[in-house]
Amino acid sequence: MKVALTRQTEDGQKTVDTIDFTHRPVLLDECIEALTIRPDGIYVDGTAGGGGHSFEIASHLSEGRLIAIDQDENAIAAAGQRLAPYGERVSIVRSNFQAIADVCESLDVDAIDGVLLDLGVSSHQLDTPERGFSYNADAPLDMRMDARNPLSAYRVVNEYSESELRRILYEYGEEKFSSRIAANIVAARQIAPIQTTGELVNIIKRSMPAAAKEGGHHPAKRSFQAIRIEVNAELSVIEPAIRSAVNLLRPGGRMAIITFHSLEDRIVKQTFASLAQGCTCPRDLPVCACGNKPKVRVETRKPILPSEAELEQNPRSRSAKLRVITKL
Repeated sequence: MKVALTRQTEDGQKTVDTIDFTHRPVLLDECIEALTIRPDGIYVDGTAGGGGHSFEIASHLSEGRLIAIDQDENAIAAAGQRLAPYGERVSIVRSNFQAIADVCESLDVDAIDGVLLDLGVSSHQLDTPERGFSYNADAPLDMRMDARNPLSAYRVVNEYSESELRRILYEYGEEKFSSRIAANIVAARQIAPIQTTGELVNIIKRSMPAAAKEGGHHPAKRSFQAIRIEVNAELSVIEPAIRSAVNLLRPGGRMAIITFHSLEDRIVKQTFASLAQGCTCPRDLPVCACGNKPKVRVETRKPILPSEAELEQNPRSRSAKLRVITKL
C-alpha cells in the first residue's frame, strides 16, 4: 500500500514522502473470533499497524466504534488511509497502547467491549532499512517505533555501560555471549562511535565462536531483539496496559493479545493468571481475609497458534501466540 506521509524538516518546511507500507495481520481470523464482536460495541486495536486487524474489526461494526492506536507515524498514516471508508466509525490516535485509558477518556469513552494487542514488530518496520530494525541491511542505528522517543539504538549502544549492555543482551535477548558482545561494543566505541547496524552486526559476529554462527538464526538476531526491546520499553508496558484495559472492559468483553517471543508471552500469561485468580489467602485460613475476586476468565489454557496455511503464506507468523481473556 502506498501512503503519503507529511514530514517537517529541520528548517520548518513541510515535505510529503510516499512510502510503501506492507503489514500482514497475523492470526486475523482467530483474533476476530476471539473478540466475539458485537455490531454496536466499542473496540480498541492498541497496535493498529497498517490497519489490517482494525479494518476487519470495523467491517463487523454497524453502530459500533473502533479506536485504533499506534505510536508509529507511518502506521498512523497507513491506518488512516486503510480505514477511511469507515469514516466517523473509527477514531485513529497516535499513542502507545499503555495510554489506553487516557486515549479513551479523551474520546469520552468510559467502557469498551474488546481490546486487541499485536506485540510484534510490523513488517514495514523490519523491511524499511532506514528504521534500523533489521540486521540484514546497513542503516543508521535507530530502532524507535515512535520517532519522538529520545532513546535510540545509537544511544543504547554508544552510551550504556558495559554492565548495562550485558544485562539487556542477556535478559531481553537471552544471548549467552552477552559478556563478550558487551565488552567488544565498549572496546569498539572507544575508537569511534558505532553508527550503523552493519557495524554492530560485525562486532556481534566477532564476539561469537565459529560454531555459534553456523546454521539456525542470524548471529545478531538475539542482540537486535534485546536492544529494540530496551529502546521501546516493550516489556515494561505490557502488564500495566493489560490491567488498565481490563478495568475499561465491560462484563463479557474480550481481550486478545498476540506475542512473538517467550518474554512477552510469559508476562501476558502471568498477568492473565493473576487477574483470573480469586482468593490469595493461605489455604489453611478458614475464612477469606483478602477479599480478592477473579476479574477475568482465561479462555486459552494453551495459546492459539497460526495454521499451516498461514505459516506458508507468512513465515514471520511462525512464533506468534494468541491468548484471550473475558472480563467477568
